[in-house]
Amino acid sequence: MTHAAEHKVDIDAYSGVFDRPDFADDSPHEQVVFCQDKATGLKAIIGIHSTTLGPALGGTRFYPYRDEQAALTDVLRLSRGMTYKAAAAGLQLGGGKAVLIGDPALDKTPALLEAYGRFVETLNGRYITAGDVGTTSDDMDIIGRSTEHVVARTPAAGGSGDSAPMTALGVFNSMTAAAKSVWGSADLTGRRVGVEGTGKVGYNLISLLLDAGAVVTATDVNALALQRVKAAFPGVAIAETVIDKDIDIYAPCAMGATLTDLSVRTLNAAVVCGAANNQLAVARVEESLRAKGVVWVPDFVSNSGGLIQVAGEIADTPRSEVEAQVKNIGVTVGRILTRQHEQGILAGQAADAIVRERLSAVAAH
Repeated sequence: MTHAAEHKVDIDAYSGVFDRPDFADDSPHEQVVFCQDKATGLKAIIGIHSTTLGPALGGTRFYPYRDEQAALTDVLRLSRGMTYKAAAAGLQLGGGKAVLIGDPALDKTPALLEAYGRFVETLNGRYITAGDVGTTSDDMDIIGRSTEHVVARTPAAGGSGDSAPMTALGVFNSMTAAAKSVWGSADLTGRRVGVEGTGKVGYNLISLLLDAGAVVTATDVNALALQRVKAAFPGVAIAETVIDKDIDIYAPCAMGATLTDLSVRTLNAAVVCGAANNQLAVARVEESLRAKGVVWVPDFVSNSGGLIQVAGEIADTPRSEVEAQVKNIGVTVGRILTRQHEQGILAGQAADAIVRERLSAVAAH
């Protein structure tokens, strides 16, 4: 069975929104909105998981899902992840996400994006959108014609621009924190890192890793993305897969659910730390990682740099301060891994506890 097939079986097992056994009991969604505009071909789903800490913020993913059920499952998982990401980062934001169903290379038009913006506007600020897989800062400018509840627009439009560099910076600092926990040193010189996914975030992460002296192997299903890497970073090795290579760190930076009970058997790395959301196909996979002695950095912590950037855009925070906050993700990772060791729990459990403590404290008031 392929990894993709394993993922397919998992997400096809459930349907609907309420009382899904594939989600934790403590994570019901507040609101799920299905949006359709026949004139432009828009089919979108907006998931608002929580507004306990503030308005739900999360990117808009434009992706050719095989069916609407796959899109629904993705938006439910992603929006929940945004709640945890914002809480772990100490931000006054809730968790939300949107998915647009279609191929961005074929279906994305200004009219469709404007129609989507009109749906966002109907939520009156409960949901704030940004860029994600398949969308760009230029797209946010277009969406912004129909709603004021959008961030990560281009600097020319008053936004903070592409959040990929800050996301990559957060992942990099998470890696150095994990390296210190595992090997006693944050120095990545000579460390072999397999980067899976060389899009906006993966590309920036590769640059940071090379500057730090790491040895990088990269893979991507997109041939053009790999060509860009080859041209910019001739020293990077290109492979069909990286998860099964002889590496120290596995960095999933593409779509989620690449870590399954099956794929973990082929994993050779000591650390898993990347930018992809929902890296574990199911929560129990972290037990499989621990059984192999692998340290996993919870993705909603490691990839929160972009969210910190757009939160700074909302609050008009100076860029230097935003960058300092992103680098501080490494400190949070260090605390999580220390808590994991001291309490004999999983890293995911340690991170979840931090989130629940913050959500409970705010809800109590």
